[in-house]
Amino acid sequence: MPWVFRGLRDGIVTTRYPRWPDADDVRTVARPSPAARWEPGLDDLCPTGAIRPGHGRVRLDQGRCIGCGACVAARPEVFGWQRGIDTAWLTRDGLVVPELPETDPDLDRVCTALSRRTKALRRSVHIRHVDAGSDGADEWEVQALLNPVYDVHRLGIFFTASPRHADLLLVTGAGAHGMAAPLARTLEAMPRPLVVIAAGTDAISGGLVSPSYATAGGLGDLLPVDVWVPGSPPSPFRLLHAILLATGRLPAEERTR
Repeated sequence: MPWVFRGLRDGIVTTRYPRWPDADDVRTVARPSPAARWEPGLDDLCPTGAIRPGHGRVRLDQGRCIGCGACVAARPEVFGWQRGIDTAWLTRDGLVVPELPETDPDLDRVCTALSRRTKALRRSVHIRHVDAGSDGADEWEVQALLNPVYDVHRLGIFFTASPRHADLLLVTGAGAHGMAAPLARTLEAMPRPLVVIAAGTDAISGGLVSPSYATAGGLGDLLPVDVWVPGSPPSPFRLLHAILLATGRLPAEERTR
């Protein structure tokens, strides 16, 4: 009976997100200061080549960031941690920050098209998760979505073992060449409309292990990805935000990402 007393003591621990905001302080993605100017040698701080110059300023590709913190530790006046859960984007280029004014001119069109395609999925969504060469960290975060804190079932979101029953394909891992055919068969077996989410740095760009003889350097060349969620690994809140973004269940001001 200890669980009875623990329940009385702790009360309801399940998050109320997205109805109400919830705190998320997981420091998984770095971000440069918008006013930071480019200096030679800054790109040497990143083991994955995420730091680059752009129009004389420092830009960082969050789709390549593994959250090691080397740039933040070496140059805290230039780099810091991005807090919050709204890190997922509908386009790959949108993960390069800070954004330039001309970035993603067709973002509204992409958002509208995805919203129309997923309109029928907003009340009940079944997810097929596929590991395409992950180190296991992303899977722990995906599994956490089912625990009492996040409890995605309360939102009508369920995981399924069969792609024939799935509406959304959630893929983790660097895109191992050996998984190209299984991913294609999975995608073919899923009913339409469907949504594809690339979850984590490995899925977006290959992370530390790409390019290599064994991996494709991310999923962009293997699948038509609709939503990109950075992080190494992305937290459960960020995964949940990506799922809700993909299915059009976020407030209108948060959908154009």
